[in-house]
Amino acid sequence: MKKALLIVLALGGVLASQAQALKTPSPSVAQTVKQEFALNSVEVNYARPSKKGRTIFGDLVPYGAVWRTGANNATTISFADEVIIGDKKVPAGKYGLLTIPEKNEWTIIISKQLDVTSPGAYKQDQDVVRVKAQAMQMPMTVETFMITFDNASSSSIDMVMLWDQTAVSLPIKMEVDAKVMAQINNTMNKDNKPYFQSAMYYMETGKDLTQANAWFDKAIEQNPQAYWVYHQKANCLAKMGKKGDAITYANQSMDMAKKAGNPDYVTLNQKLIASLK
Repeated sequence: MKKALLIVLALGGVLASQAQALKTPSPSVAQTVKQEFALNSVEVNYARPSKKGRTIFGDLVPYGAVWRTGANNATTISFADEVIIGDKKVPAGKYGLLTIPEKNEWTIIISKQLDVTSPGAYKQDQDVVRVKAQAMQMPMTVETFMITFDNASSSSIDMVMLWDQTAVSLPIKMEVDAKVMAQINNTMNKDNKPYFQSAMYYMETGKDLTQANAWFDKAIEQNPQAYWVYHQKANCLAKMGKKGDAITYANQSMDMAKKAGNPDYVTLNQKLIASLK
């Protein structure tokens, strides 16, 4: 009798263990989006609810109320470096991402709270920054809520929230120039000077082209067979209005690229030369 009872208890424990291990698909799938931009990155963790024939904004997601900006757990956003949102600097770290949708305009909130899943849990005194953003109507329907990134540049990016026929964009900026210039000034005092990277930054940001051109010369001295450096020097000379010199360096770059078996740079130089004639 005791033996039978032990077997029953053991079977019950096995069945209970199997029941606890049961995993079913989530109706709102979790997603992590990490985007490199400027000198570092931004990461969003959220869950993606679907429309499923429902009216979303103004009904499922009420107007005028704090929304977790997703489903299931609280939505969070992490910055690996200090960023600027609106006119406020936001230190590196992890924050709650909350929104207050309205028909034509949303309030986007970056909060110290990491656990807000309902309006009642929200505390406005924990706001780090809040900004207004236009709610744009789209001609198509997005079935499953999505957070993505767009319009990336060297110092800014837009975080875009899309659901149903509504799109809302949050510009995120980073102070890049001062940091890069500090790096350039620091590394130029060392033996292995980053002439090419420094020259590229000066050229691409419209700084002193004469200095950029001089640094391209130094980069060529470091690596005389670097056809990509010759090509960028040609670009720099073209920006300076020195078309003849630009064509000379583009031809040199093209000859080196042919010998190195790099057709991409052959094409780039051909297009540059054609644009200068």
